[in-house]
Amino acid sequence: MPMGHTATDQAGTGGLTATEHRLANGLRVVLSEDHLTPVAAVCLWYDVGSRHEVKGRTGLAHLFEHLMFQGSGQVKGNGHFELVQGAGGSLNGTTSFERTNYFETMPTHQLELALWLEADRMGSLLAALDDESMENQRDVVKNERRQRYDNVPYGTAFEKLTALAYPEGHPYHHTPIGSMADLDAATLEDARAFFRTYYAPGNAVLSVVGDIDPEQTLAWIEKYFGSIAAHDGKPAPRDGSLPEVIGEQLREIVEEEVPARALMAAYRLPHDGTREADAADLALTVLGGGESSRLYNRLVRRDRTAVAAGFGLLRLAGAPSLGWLDVKTSGDVEVPVIEAAIDEELARFAAEGPTAEEMERAQAQLEREWLDRLGTVAGRADELCRYAVLFGDPQLALTAVDRVLDVSAEEVQEAAKARLRPDNRAVLVYEPVSPETAEDADPPEDPEAEATVEAGDKNEETAK
Repeated sequence: MPMGHTATDQAGTGGLTATEHRLANGLRVVLSEDHLTPVAAVCLWYDVGSRHEVKGRTGLAHLFEHLMFQGSGQVKGNGHFELVQGAGGSLNGTTSFERTNYFETMPTHQLELALWLEADRMGSLLAALDDESMENQRDVVKNERRQRYDNVPYGTAFEKLTALAYPEGHPYHHTPIGSMADLDAATLEDARAFFRTYYAPGNAVLSVVGDIDPEQTLAWIEKYFGSIAAHDGKPAPRDGSLPEVIGEQLREIVEEEVPARALMAAYRLPHDGTREADAADLALTVLGGGESSRLYNRLVRRDRTAVAAGFGLLRLAGAPSLGWLDVKTSGDVEVPVIEAAIDEELARFAAEGPTAEEMERAQAQLEREWLDRLGTVAGRADELCRYAVLFGDPQLALTAVDRVLDVSAEEVQEAAKARLRPDNRAVLVYEPVSPETAEDADPPEDPEAEATVEAGDKNEETAK
């Protein structure tokens, strides 16, 4: 084993195992062998996301994710993409409230290239970061905001609901995309200081999963990452704790040019990594996880008052998670009709709990999702990093399925009873207006007030 490494643990279920190592400069490494196919996934998580940002400089974490693809000491311009794709691999990066990650899936014989590329930008990005790359990616991110948020129906829903659910001054009050004003205000020195603060070996976890030789992989990691200087100037993240229940229903009505009325709501739920969060996940799966769920059956199939109805969990470790409700109405149905039916179903579920059949189906659904995730080298690499960064133990990724299957129907009922209440939600109601009306409407005074939710992957911004 190369110098600087200490194997700390090995565990696994269902044939999946992972070993942990640490370099002298603080970089944590997790390896998981899987020789089913001749590919290897490299995943690097940095413990920095939008929750680490300060007022006036929102969006820096996401902007910096884009800057990481603009060249480093030995790789010029768009070279990172060109080298990986030219070698038959795929790659990307994403930013969330709680982390920034970078990942490649490569043919096994090209694994060394991916490790060298990641090490080069961790160790030498500042050598390539200049005004030209800063301006280029600032424009890219602003255009991404226009395309995904400002100029699409319901596009700002995630921002609006997040701002309602987390009070002003809370580290999760703003979303990773950031505001236009803050993106404009960010300077080259802001970006350099951000890198020096957060892109340190000791603030990262590197996982490599797939058809690998662990000894050779560790030797490459030591060779390329081991010489990167350790530094530690990262401030502790601000406290994200809040009362378990909001205490009142928060509500905002949005009049925009959208295709249909919509009711969206965010419920404050337990922190990720807890048994209570798993129980809440099962409750939301029974209630709104697919076309067999209670809300879909009631609103879409039976009442025909909605064309879509879903309820899912946005898991967060540093703040209360969010139960995400999204209903699009049918025809001229008014939102109060939908809301009354939802509250009736939630009250019934809190009073009676899930049936045995619903529990079996929900647990099978979550089990399948977890096994699908762990069954791919890229998915497993990502989960190993997630549990290492957010919970300090990558081995927890390999036992997550067991924890979901261990939750009882009584715990699921209790989670719903305690949290899925009208006084524990932020509500967003969309009312359609005609294009003519929308053009005549007065613009908001504060550009940051125009923020909202995506129906897709709400917790991430992605480099393209």
